[in-house]
Formats: sequence, structure tokens, C-alpha cells
Amino acid sequence: MTPTNPEGTVILVDKPLEWTSFDVVKKLKYFLKVKKIGHAGTLDPLATGLLVLCTGKMTKQIEKYQAQEKEYTGKLILGKTTPSFDLETEIDSETDITHLEEREIYEATQQFTGLIDQTPPAFSAIKVKGKRAYESARKGEAVELKSRQIEISLFEVTETKLPEVTFRVVCSKGTYIRSLVRDFGQALGVGAYMSELRRTRIGEFTVEQAQTIEEITAKT
Repeated sequence: MTPTNPEGTVILVDKPLEWTSFDVVKKLKYFLKVKKIGHAGTLDPLATGLLVLCTGKMTKQIEKYQAQEKEYTGKLILGKTTPSFDLETEIDSETDITHLEEREIYEATQQFTGLIDQTPPAFSAIKVKGKRAYESARKGEAVELKSRQIEISLFEVTETKLPEVTFRVVCSKGTYIRSLVRDFGQALGVGAYMSELRRTRIGEFTVEQAQTIEEITAKT
């Protein structure tokens, strides 16, 4: 099935750094000349990896894909925090981490598996009183977001080169990895922010099956 199939299709894109999910949708809508196109799950501009797009009649399947399990790999920095929990904003606090032992870092992941309550970041696209939360947060306005229950099937540390920690997460719809990083840093008593994130899987779709925007546009 090709991206221009009139019945619609699923397009797997490896989203580049600094592109919004909407940027990808807009680019491919114009290039493929399709009337209906949407994505199944937003990726932040500073994240890369798998973005599932649906065109035509397949847009009816978007909610199904959004609900599926997701997998991410990423890196976090211990001992420093930012208001956005990632590199979008400047560092606003620093804490000494020399007392931390590797054992503590690996063990701290255990309290973040299963069903947990998580508060989304203020720098997010969630609507509060009809306005995107990040719009208020970027103006320095206070944003109150309610916690929600999410499920984390796997949270593992795969490498430590302090202050950098590499991790992998398998989780449910609605999980914010930036919030997980914030909570992880708080659990260790030193704070943390996310320095890198890549989505590697949504349900049965993997990033290895995805194409770059350049590859898609070159073949069409």
C-alpha cells in the first residue's frame, strides 16, 4: 500500500529532532496531496523516533494506535533540573551527586513500575481552560495540571556515566517520560532533567520499519 492509496494507509516516520509532530503532518499532507492525514501520538520537538501517521479512511484507526503500548530509549542528567524537565529551558537548580551509588540509581527505578499516578509537565500540549499548557508556562504563568494514572511495564537503567544515565521505558498511553525523569530525580534527592529521547515502538510498529521524511518524499 502506497502513501497515496485512495483508501488510506499507515505511514511510519522517523521524526527528526526539532520538528513538531504537526510539522511532519503538514509536510506530508502537502507533499502527498492527501485531504485527510493525522498522527497517532505526539512527539515533542526535542524527541526523535517513531511517529505513526494515518491517511484517508485509515484516520479512523488513529485512536486504536494511540492506545497501544509504547517504548522509548533516552538519557537523563542527574543533579540538575529545568522548568520543562528537558533542554527546552535553562537549568534552574544544581545539586551535588557525589554521594550517589550506582546501586541506588538502578534500584530507584523499581518504584516507578506498575500503575502509578503521574502529573504531566506544565510545558505540554494539554489544554487547561481551552489553552495549551505550554503557552502559559512559556509566559511564566502558573499552570495546574491534575495527576493521571498511567502504567509503566518496564523502566530500566541501561548505562551510567554520571551525571548521565541511559534508560529504556515501556509504558501506556498518556505517559510523559519527562515527568518520569523528574520524579526519578526527586526520588534520588538530587533532581534530574531529560537530555535525549527516542520513541522506538508503538504496539507492533518499530522505528526500524520507519522512514525518514527525505526517504518518503524521494520515493513518491
